[in-house]
Amino acid sequence: MENMGDRATLLETGRFVQRHEESADSAAGTAGTEETADVEARHRSAADAGDTASMSVLGALLLRRGDLDAAEPYLRAATAEGERAAANNLGVLLHQRGYVDEAAGWWRIAAVAGSAPAAHALGRHYRELGDDPAAEYWLRQSAEQGHALGAYALADLLEHRSDVGAERWLRAAADQGHREAAYRLARALERRARETARSGADVMYRSGTGPPTSGRIRLSAQPVRPMDTGTGMSTTGIREAAGAGAALGSTLITEATQWYRQAAARGHRRAALHLGAILEKRGELKEAGRWYLSAARDGESRAACALGFLLRDAGDEESAAVWWLRAAQEGDGNAANALGALHAARGEQQTAERWYRAAMDAGDVNGAYNLGLLCAAQDRTAQAEQWYRRAAYAGHREAANALAVLLLQADDPTGAEPWFSKAAEAGSVDAAFNLGILYAGRDDDGAALSWYERAAAAGHTEAALQVGIACLRDGDDRSAERHLRCAAGGGSAEAAFRLATVLDARQPPPGPPALGEPHTVKSECEQWYERAAEQGHRRAQVRVGMLAAARGDNANAARWYREAAEAGSRNGAFNLGLLLAREGGEREAALWWTRAAQAGHGRAALRLALLAARRGELTEGQRWCARAVELGPAEVAERAARLREALHQELTA
Repeated sequence: MENMGDRATLLETGRFVQRHEESADSAAGTAGTEETADVEARHRSAADAGDTASMSVLGALLLRRGDLDAAEPYLRAATAEGERAAANNLGVLLHQRGYVDEAAGWWRIAAVAGSAPAAHALGRHYRELGDDPAAEYWLRQSAEQGHALGAYALADLLEHRSDVGAERWLRAAADQGHREAAYRLARALERRARETARSGADVMYRSGTGPPTSGRIRLSAQPVRPMDTGTGMSTTGIREAAGAGAALGSTLITEATQWYRQAAARGHRRAALHLGAILEKRGELKEAGRWYLSAARDGESRAACALGFLLRDAGDEESAAVWWLRAAQEGDGNAANALGALHAARGEQQTAERWYRAAMDAGDVNGAYNLGLLCAAQDRTAQAEQWYRRAAYAGHREAANALAVLLLQADDPTGAEPWFSKAAEAGSVDAAFNLGILYAGRDDDGAALSWYERAAAAGHTEAALQVGIACLRDGDDRSAERHLRCAAGGGSAEAAFRLATVLDARQPPPGPPALGEPHTVKSECEQWYERAAEQGHRRAQVRVGMLAAARGDNANAARWYREAAEAGSRNGAFNLGLLLAREGGEREAALWWTRAAQAGHGRAALRLALLAARRGELTEGQRWCARAVELGPAEVAERAARLREALHQELTA
């Protein structure tokens, strides 16, 4: 058996090889694709007549069919004549019968003779024995000959010990159509893309150049990233490094997508799931849905769950529920939670609770958290606390935050603090903000600011507002502006108003317009005032009204004054009264001044006193003068006192 022949195709079965080597032998190639009775009969006739190649092919056909007893004599006879394919397949047969050592002996003979499949099988054998050096040697022999399964098995071995060479062999196997190799290569590329993105973000955060994006206690949360000190890089260098990292990450994701697509097209359901997730993130929802559907039909519960969310977002709740149900019945806790939320939104509390419990039973800690939320919404505080505790002890950071909120509401700040701390350290942005509120309530401004800054750096809008206010208090307008912009951009009306006041204070007073000069474009500070006003901020509404009045736009000014006044702004009511009085609407003006004066506006009370004096209602005028003196400010009180004295003299004359 020194000279093993190269003519025959190696046909392997069982848990090893399912593909054929290239061969110049047309008869063996036909045997690999035409397993018909005629082909078998022809090879049997030739084998019985002593044809070695036919013995090898017939043995392989019988082996594949599972007829080990019939296959063995043909394979042994061909092996004795030097057929390396027969030696490899004889090893497979013996391995299936449990003669592992004898099988390895025949694989070694075939592998030494140059059989890549035999080298692969021998490498797998040594891997099972725990002899990694021998396994790597034979798997590398197989892989270097272009054997896809050998390349994949070698990559698996190298990856197990974190060898960077694993990716090369995954790529080699994937290039030959190995779907699991394509999937794992895509996963490796995607992981590297995420690490690249994280490292770029870390550079930005450590440098302090990454602006935060977005009191009361809240339950929702976003991930938090602690801030660090400077990196020693310039801002330009940092941004260039971050940009290069983002570009590399994008390239890696693009390549990962291609490999996922290749594996998914070959029926790999997890590849279809990941491909769908990437496409969904890109906004390619229709194609994402197709891949989710493909994976879900193949039994991938996570894909069924993801498909449900796509359908729900498209407005098809009924179809979403069908896929969630399918996934939940297969043990997907996320789908069970989704079903619970769906029924809770419909007011079906018992059904919702049942699904949340199913999620919890499936090992999804969100089930306990959601049960806590459900009980809290029904004022079942004791049960809510129980479920929050269960989820919090399991490491659910938002459950820890919610538990702390309950304890704080029960006037137990001492019990709440450690849970807020645990949640904040685990990355709950809201818990960090809530800790800021807790420390601010104790007048520990330094600790409060530290937690506010941490939450603001992770994008918490209200925390950014609090940091901005602290910076204003300390006279640091530039830092205040930066944080207020972030909070205002996150939707905070108060931040928009305060940002506008900061910008307004920097503006030089406007000079008189030249003759025929059109109205100037609105300044940035006025735009921020308007944004706050549109969100219902009363002081901003008054300010926008004043700016409109200064431009001569009385209709717009009256609209904003009225909105502020109707919302309870005494300044808005007073200014609206002034505007109406100038336009001859003194009666309505008096109504708004009365509202403002009753709310504590001294100037409005003085106006009412003057109005009463003009009408000859001296007693009424004295009453409003007394109110103006009481309310102030000083110049108003002084004028009101003089007017009251004059009215008194008039009454006693």
